[in-house]
Amino acid sequence: MVVATPEPDEEEVVHLEEDRPDPTTRLEGWRRFVEEDPSGFDLLPGPEWQALDLIRREPYDEARIRYHSELQVVRTSAVKEIAHQGRLLTLLNQREHGARRGMIVSGKQTTGKTTALKQLGRLHELRVRQRYPDSNRIPVVYLTAPPKGSPRKLAMEFARFLGLPAIGPRHNTIDITSAVCQVMIEARTDLVLVDEIHLMNHATLAGEDLSDHLKYFTEHLPATFVYAGIDVEQSGVFTGVRGKQLGGRCVLVRTGSFPLGSEWRSLVASLETTLRLHRHEPGTLVKLSDYLHQRTGGVIGSLSHLIRAAAISAILDNSERITRASLKSTRIDHNSESTSRHAASPARAAG
Repeated sequence: MVVATPEPDEEEVVHLEEDRPDPTTRLEGWRRFVEEDPSGFDLLPGPEWQALDLIRREPYDEARIRYHSELQVVRTSAVKEIAHQGRLLTLLNQREHGARRGMIVSGKQTTGKTTALKQLGRLHELRVRQRYPDSNRIPVVYLTAPPKGSPRKLAMEFARFLGLPAIGPRHNTIDITSAVCQVMIEARTDLVLVDEIHLMNHATLAGEDLSDHLKYFTEHLPATFVYAGIDVEQSGVFTGVRGKQLGGRCVLVRTGSFPLGSEWRSLVASLETTLRLHRHEPGTLVKLSDYLHQRTGGVIGSLSHLIRAAAISAILDNSERITRASLKSTRIDHNSESTSRHAASPARAAG
């Protein structure tokens, strides 16, 4: 089966000229994500690096900056649990002809929900590719719930991922939905990942309409649906009859911040091994585990941001190392900075 792709418009041509990757909510972007080599970037030996002139040093440093902007995923306990539960569900649903079981990943911002969701999809697609190496399957579809969503907007998200031909006003929601379902059935899609599910508030009419249309997809596609969202339990997703029905069909896995302990230190150590800096002293970040926890509140997204930003700064300023001082000068998200200031000033907070 060949999936049709629309002619690129002017904006898309510029996009290609700048060599920016497609987002993972598009089929080509998703495939690029799945196929990325996780082995990382090989540093030049010290003498070779020192011998680089300015002309050769610039592309080398740019490659390292790109690498640090997308550091390897650390397999946290949450990532492992979501991968395990997702694998179980896809196996359980293989012969299911009734309501298939799904999963909802819920947690605060930057606690690794989207990362875990994508890793589940990546592992599943790699398994399918290994089993069917010469097929034209699209094993996984990844999309985000549209803001102020409607059935048409949801159907369009599916259509855009699949690269269906341009859809105009003459195509109604039923037309788009039918085309999407036909393509996904022919492509043997068996895992659908829906991010930002907290936007589907069953306490609103728009949320109910979006939920009903999503339910239509779950009933007409032989696929396992896995959702992720911010504090789903408090967002209205489980409200009303529709919410209870969804909750009765899905297992719930929560993500959160990590306490200061062995797993946190292991996460720091894993991230440190991914650094590609020429003067960084191994073990420096592990020794700073307590400080890193205080700075980030134990949130994996904030930790990753802090270390990646510090690594890129170390390349830009030619220091080639991360220290406590460089970490201190690196800004991260407001929530973590606020938590850090609060923890550092208990007396002021008490007052």
